Amino acid sequence: MSEPRVPRPAGASRYGWFVGVVMVLAVVYVTLNGIRTESPGARGLDPGEGLPPFAVPLVLSDLEGDANVATGAGQGEAGGRPACGVRGPEILNICQLAERGPVVLAFLATRGGDCANTIDSLRGIAGRHPGVQVAVVAIRGDRGELRDLVRSRGWDFPVGHDRDGVLANFYGVSVCPQITYARWRGRAQSTSFGKIGARELDRRVEQAVAASRRTGWERPR
Repeated sequence: MSEPRVPRPAGASRYGWFVGVVMVLAVVYVTLNGIRTESPGARGLDPGEGLPPFAVPLVLSDLEGDANVATGAGQGEAGGRPACGVRGPEILNICQLAERGPVVLAFLATRGGDCANTIDSLRGIAGRHPGVQVAVVAIRGDRGELRDLVRSRGWDFPVGHDRDGVLANFYGVSVCPQITYARWRGRAQSTSFGKIGARELDRRVEQAVAASRRTGWERPR
C-alpha cells in the first residue's frame, strides 16, 4: 500500500514546501534518536563556565522525581528551592561534589551503544586521583534498566537519573558518553566527547586537579 501524500498548502511554492517538510522530518529524527554516539555537533560547557546546579535522584534509590535545576526559590518546574540546597543520601548533587574537589561528570544514555564501556573506565579514577569526585548522570532511560546496568557493571560511583532529560540542554550534551571535567568549586575545565582512552582520561583529570590546586584545593592525605 502506498503511503498517503502530504498536501501542499495553496499558494506555497514546490521548493518552499519541500524544504519545510524536510526540516520537520529532521526534527522528528533527532527527537526519536536522542543522544548520539558520535562527536559532530557536540559542544558541552565552555572552559571556565560554572557548572549548572542540579540535584537528581540516585538510580539505586527509591526517590522519584525530575531534576531540580533551580538557582533560587520558587522557580516552578525548575524547583521549589535552590538545587544546591537539595541534598541527602538518595540524591546526586553537583554542588556538593564540587565543594569536595575536582569533578568528573559523565552523561550516559542507555541506548548509547558502547557508551557503558567507556563509563567502566571511570572506576579507577578515585584510586589514581585521590579527592576527585566521580559521578554519572543517566539522561532519561528506564529506571529498572538503569538499575540493572549499574549493578551488572559493578559501578561504585554515584549514578543519578535525569528523568525528563533537562540536563542534556544545560550541559550541552549531544553524544554518549560525554564527560565534563571541572575544577574544585565548580568551574568547567574541559569536555570529552565519545570514547576516550585511559591515558587521555587521566590527562584531563590531572588538568582539572592542577587547576584546582592553583586555587587552593589540596589532595586529601
